[in-house]
Amino acid sequence: MLKNYKPILVVAGEPYSIFLEIFFKTLKKNNFKKPIILIVSKNLFLHQMKKLNFNYKINLLDFKNINYGNLSLKKINIIDVKFKFKKAFDEITNKSNKYISESFKIALFLLKSEKFSGLINGPISKKNFLKTKHLGITEYLAKQTKTNKVAMLIYNPKLSVSPITTHLPVKDVCKNITKNRIINHVKLINEFYKKFFKKEPVIAITGLNPHCESNYESSEEDRIIKPTIKKLVNNAYKVHGPFAADTIFMRNQIKNYNVVLGMYHDQVLTPVKTLFGFNAINITLGLPFLRISPDHGPNAKMLGKNSSDPTSLTWALKFLDK
Repeated sequence: MLKNYKPILVVAGEPYSIFLEIFFKTLKKNNFKKPIILIVSKNLFLHQMKKLNFNYKINLLDFKNINYGNLSLKKINIIDVKFKFKKAFDEITNKSNKYISESFKIALFLLKSEKFSGLINGPISKKNFLKTKHLGITEYLAKQTKTNKVAMLIYNPKLSVSPITTHLPVKDVCKNITKNRIINHVKLINEFYKKFFKKEPVIAITGLNPHCESNYESSEEDRIIKPTIKKLVNNAYKVHGPFAADTIFMRNQIKNYNVVLGMYHDQVLTPVKTLFGFNAINITLGLPFLRISPDHGPNAKMLGKNSSDPTSLTWALKFLDK
């Protein structure tokens, strides 16, 4: 294998997203020591590259018979997935579903070999590909790998966040918050920090209700969150809370923590994106492999404009390039 480095596997994802644009920009500005294998439609790749005025040579691979010693650092290593299209940039529809599914099927087949540093996937349209079967790619990959316990971590070296519930409607959040889910999340985050950073994280846990209070007799804080924090502390985990979500991110509060564990998606993702913009990556904890995605969606409105920010993809590749 090239320099004994495990290659990075990348699924381009939704064909009509900004992913290839930011991929081209990332390679133009950065050199990576590990080879990258991109699972994508070769023809779409070539058409978008031409339209966006980039010029890269490709090294075409057979995914059933990859010679890891011949992977290139100067060319883009591509596994071609057939996809019929009329235009290089088009509307996102469910016509891409089969192509996306096949791309992930190839990736999961290759990842069984444990010859890769991890998986990066480009953005996927939840409306079309996932529909109502899965809340997000986190849950989709969990089902495909038969993994019971996963967690979403939006990672930045200064501060990371993790929501207990992910892409749920707000009306369904409270009934999906349980003691076991909080405990499993803390354990996954703790294991990740110990493995990759050789330290135990200090975790702040938010409440669910404004100011960690409610005007009814038995709140989620009293029934679920406070007893769970007490149990975690008794088991030597470095957790504190519950904290009111409207103040935990203030400078004097947050400086003491590595991670904020929130009860629902926007409770913690909104402030972390306000703080760091695209300087963060989405890591799925608990899978048999390390999975990362840039922290943005397909952004169809920006298709073909060549003005999208590649920062998050750059962070994702650099994290696996260590």
